[in-house]
Amino acid sequence: MHCGSGYNRCYCRNGYLSSGGKLGPRVQQDLQLVHLHTGSMIVEIDGQQHAVPGGHVALLKPGRPEYFCFDTKRETWHRWIAVSVGAIDSEQIRQLDLLPFSIPLSDKMKSLTDVMYAIVSSGASSEGELLTTLGRSALLLYINECQQWNENESKHPAVLQAKNIIHQQFAEELYLEDVAKAIQKTPEHLIRLFRRDEGMTPAQYLWCYRVRQGIALLKSTGLNVGEVAVQAGFKTSYHFARTIKRHTGRTPSEIRKESYHRAAGASTPKCE
Repeated sequence: MHCGSGYNRCYCRNGYLSSGGKLGPRVQQDLQLVHLHTGSMIVEIDGQQHAVPGGHVALLKPGRPEYFCFDTKRETWHRWIAVSVGAIDSEQIRQLDLLPFSIPLSDKMKSLTDVMYAIVSSGASSEGELLTTLGRSALLLYINECQQWNENESKHPAVLQAKNIIHQQFAEELYLEDVAKAIQKTPEHLIRLFRRDEGMTPAQYLWCYRVRQGIALLKSTGLNVGEVAVQAGFKTSYHFARTIKRHTGRTPSEIRKESYHRAAGASTPKCE
């Protein structure tokens, strides 16, 4: 979805509602991302009820009457980011309606919201370019994470668990047997699941992920190639350089040079 224009104001709020709290009816004025950190809520829109559990973020769209019922057993702590828009056409609304109503609240979304709250606390204007840009970024992040969430819905939970382990421990010595044991699967079963859902084995995914991390370090840090190799999980700079060349067709030096010149850079293998 195109989200490049029409954004003229962004604000953040933080709220606590006692158990059994209710709100509405009201007509939504903005594009609003509601983060539920504790508690839960049910939102009724156009006669349809949407349940949002704690640890999720929901997208509310303008022009819709809303009625909220919050958790009846405990306090609900929520944050929200509201981005005021100009005219939003029917096609944009249709595209937003195709997204899930809510998805799990990611660490990236939490971190971006923390930054926005820190800026608000410093006295920044809700109409300032910085906040409106960050608000737009939050919406784009939500759209991107919805796409990833939809993809993950079709994947076996064991594959998602194994990928999470790889993402956290890719720089360490990591063996298939250890990953399989951690998620209570046999190595053979995990390989079959990975081939079905990712089109590669867990070992191939690990090295693919290491390559991606290495390229990111080359582009974003001043570390020498040997230091990048170690942080990306390679034992030697020679192995790192040879693997990067095989995956991208470029040497680490070429990738870094292209990044410095703001070129497109090397293409990276698709691991997610």
